[in-house]
Amino acid sequence: MAAEPDGPLTVLGIETSCDETAAAVVRRHSGGAPEILAEELLSQIDEHRPYEGVVPEIAARAHLDRLDGLTGRAMAAADLGFGDLDGVAATAGPGLIGGVMVGATTGKAIAAAAGKPFLAINHLEGHALSARLTGPVAFPFLLLLVSGGHCQLLLVQGVGRYLRLGTTIDDAVGEAFDKVAKLLDLGYPGGPAVEAAAAHAQNPERFALPRPMRGRPGCDFSFSGLKTAVFHRLRAPDCQPAPDDAADMAAAFQEAVADVLVERTCNGLRMAKEREPGLRRLVVAGGVAANRRLRRALEDLCAREELDIFIPPQRYCTDNAAMIAWAGAERLALGLTSPLDFAPRPRWPLDQLDGPAESAGGATAR
Repeated sequence: MAAEPDGPLTVLGIETSCDETAAAVVRRHSGGAPEILAEELLSQIDEHRPYEGVVPEIAARAHLDRLDGLTGRAMAAADLGFGDLDGVAATAGPGLIGGVMVGATTGKAIAAAAGKPFLAINHLEGHALSARLTGPVAFPFLLLLVSGGHCQLLLVQGVGRYLRLGTTIDDAVGEAFDKVAKLLDLGYPGGPAVEAAAAHAQNPERFALPRPMRGRPGCDFSFSGLKTAVFHRLRAPDCQPAPDDAADMAAAFQEAVADVLVERTCNGLRMAKEREPGLRRLVVAGGVAANRRLRRALEDLCAREELDIFIPPQRYCTDNAAMIAWAGAERLALGLTSPLDFAPRPRWPLDQLDGPAESAGGATAR
């Protein structure tokens, strides 16, 4: 493994995998202490709201129009020039390939012009390491990654060392939130809309919904059937399109999701402990981790299991460039860099990354 660098590492991070255009500058001090020097983010929610979902072509064009200015503002806020950086990190997958190409190409261009290492970052690794950006979280830990496109449980043993224990067999949890919000006519984005509606439920136990996969071995997830159950229940004779119905259904759906996540995470914990018997930490990351009901359910689980739980602040649960810069700094500290001909990837499983055991001492990660 590469030796720990003597001084701090300063990295520019770029994130364009979906509908957030973001740039940030992060410094990793010796010993691993983080410092966020600057962060800029522009959301595309207004552009996509009329379509009730992200339109890839619109997203890519918005990234192209905004990224240069956003990166310049982040560097100015950090009071640095490109020559002051130790590396340039950009999301290189997974994600909407048009947007990923915009960010990765920009990152490569800056790295080449400044003569700095380029770091192609897996977007999921950014989420996986985001808890270490805001506090001292030691390896190993169990990661529950819940977002619009992903729902996974992974054993995180170190930077680049991820073992996937379970994943969704159909819809991701964030996708299910968006689809249920559309069924309830709550608007876009769906996650915050469902949570807000559930807060006004008059009878949150009124609708009985299934808990898919609960009781089965392993820790895979399924949410398609839950979404379908909401669809059919809303069309039952005793359910009329009224605000109380939407609020009660939102609460019932949210509670079903919480129950599934807790039960599957319990299974994942047992599986993780077979490999890491002393494991005592759970990290929850991804946009759905911002949901307060789900947070409380997982906090209760960790209290029962005597686990430490780490959930990044809300702004670092959703897509952001600080987590990409931090993942880049963590990799750079181990001597892991990427070639300038690294090809952006629409799909890139997190457990298929090179870690320090495979590529150390300044070797190039594939």
